[in-house]
Amino acid sequence: MAKRDTAQSKSSRTAQSEDTFLCDCDVIHEDVVRRVRSVMPDQKEFRDLANLYKMFSDTTRIKILWAISCEPMCVCDLAALLETTKSAVSHQLKSLRLAKLVKYERKGKAVYYSLEDENVQDIFEKGSTQLKDIFLHSIFSLVRVND
Repeated sequence: MAKRDTAQSKSSRTAQSEDTFLCDCDVIHEDVVRRVRSVMPDQKEFRDLANLYKMFSDTTRIKILWAISCEPMCVCDLAALLETTKSAVSHQLKSLRLAKLVKYERKGKAVYYSLEDENVQDIFEKGSTQLKDIFLHSIFSLVRVND
């Protein structure tokens, strides 16, 4: 019985803490809504942005982007680095190429891939920084709880 009470009280605490993040009113701030709506991009831009972020949702693509941010690499080298097939790497590179995140240059029989521009590197670095900040915040939160 005690286990059940504990589970119920935990569920109750979770529901209470979730309510903390909700408005407790039904007032619409028309001026705020109007200002934000006036600068809000159209649906196509949001769709394009969502598609861009999808490119960063695959571990293999992230590894490829990281690797070629160090220096241009050919498909064979990327496959060896990632311990996968050339076909798998080529498939991911095609997606990245269509999203205009990578570019390529043919040198003889080899094709070398690199980041399209510094904006791709910036997105990558900002994501890494955000993860580090979240991790540090989690660590400091745990230290405060344990003190």
